[in-house]
Amino acid sequence: MATQNPRLNVVLEPSLMKGVDHLAKAQGVSLSAMARDLIKEALETYEDGQWQKIAQKRETTFSSKKSLTHVEIWK
Repeated sequence: MATQNPRLNVVLEPSLMKGVDHLAKAQGVSLSAMARDLIKEALETYEDGQWQKIAQKRETTFSSKKSLTHVEIWK
């Protein structure tokens, strides 16, 4: 069955391969699906960290005197 999704070849050390294989079998999915899901989860975690850095930086410059109320924003 052909797919239009891009493909990625990855070389894993044996211990990492064993871990991914174990997870795939436990989940009842293919190695490819397990690797895809793990990569997706890692990217989401990374993205969350980046947004957290941005939020922390903005927090340092926040001024309640300059902020708008809920009513002012949604009117």
